[in-house]
Amino acid sequence: MQAERIKFLLEQIELDPKVPFNLYALAIEYKDSQQDKALQYFEKLLKEFPDYLPTYYHAAALFFETNQNKEAEKTYLWGIKLAEKLQKEKALKELKSAYQMFLDEINE
Repeated sequence: MQAERIKFLLEQIELDPKVPFNLYALAIEYKDSQQDKALQYFEKLLKEFPDYLPTYYHAAALFFETNQNKEAEKTYLWGIKLAEKLQKEKALKELKSAYQMFLDEINE
């Protein structure tokens, strides 16, 4: 099932590479099984679609999970700034909460 979703998403990206959701969905598909690929897609999203807010929460969490704490912190902070700029209160609250948990973890 996951292989079919990945194949579908890759086809969609090839058809229209300017749709950030397809890259995001692909990164999420890879997140648990192939973290290196997930990171590649999250990094591509952050570079090519910096205003795509959903990326920040999951990308930062995966950076932290893979011991890339500087990247995680930077990504959380960028996401918080973007959520403030876009006035997305729910995303802002979630990012701030995740960032605080991140800080608590690295300061233990």
